[in-house]
Amino acid sequence: MFLVVRRFDGKDTKYQRFEVKESAGMTILDALFDVRDKQDDSLAFRYSCRGAVCGSCAMLIDRVPRLACRTQVGDVLAGKARMVLDPFLQTDIVGYDSMAEILVEPMSNMPVQKDLAVDMTEFFKKYEELRPFLEAKVPIPEREYRMSKDAERELERYTNCILCGACYASCPVNAKNAAYTGPAALARLYRFGIDPRQNGEQKAFLRADKPEGWWACEFHNNCTRVCPKRVPPSVGIARARKQIQATKGKEVRK
Repeated sequence: MFLVVRRFDGKDTKYQRFEVKESAGMTILDALFDVRDKQDDSLAFRYSCRGAVCGSCAMLIDRVPRLACRTQVGDVLAGKARMVLDPFLQTDIVGYDSMAEILVEPMSNMPVQKDLAVDMTEFFKKYEELRPFLEAKVPIPEREYRMSKDAERELERYTNCILCGACYASCPVNAKNAAYTGPAALARLYRFGIDPRQNGEQKAFLRADKPEGWWACEFHNNCTRVCPKRVPPSVGIARARKQIQATKGKEVRK
């Protein structure tokens, strides 16, 4: 089995093939370790938990954003990892044998620092600007907050986000509009906006009520397809739009 890895040293970009002996249960991250430890210790990539929790090892695997630590080599070669996505890449497809080779590239829509490591500064800056956290209602109750099971289930869908950036990397809007906030930050803002403990959901939603916020989404749904935790950003964005429109309609009628 060969890995076809996109390399970048700060100046030049090239694709390099590495032969790796496949073993049972080997993940893409395992294969990258094999390359780094046995063939080229200059290969750069990120990882941390190795348990699909931290999101550090997100990268393009056969042109689909995935977590390298949970994507198995055997599944990719067998075609089980293939996915139909709306176009989001601005680079040409590299010729490789998908039956015997696996293409590994850095995430798109982010500057590449070295090889498979990207700069996520802008991704987190947009996230922090929305202040997606809980601003509790006042007065604070003497005992714990209570919420319905339905509200809990809806929150859980969005709480699972690990900020890996896969949705951002696969978003066609982010590819053409650098100002777009992106699906991850908007999904997290929606999560806190619908939290029954939040001090005014509309106050939270209005932070992204701008052309580059909720309204820039074109609903390609790549974000929902690639999310390793099955978070549906496009659903939250659509619902936030409706709530903002309903609120503005009430204000107009006053």
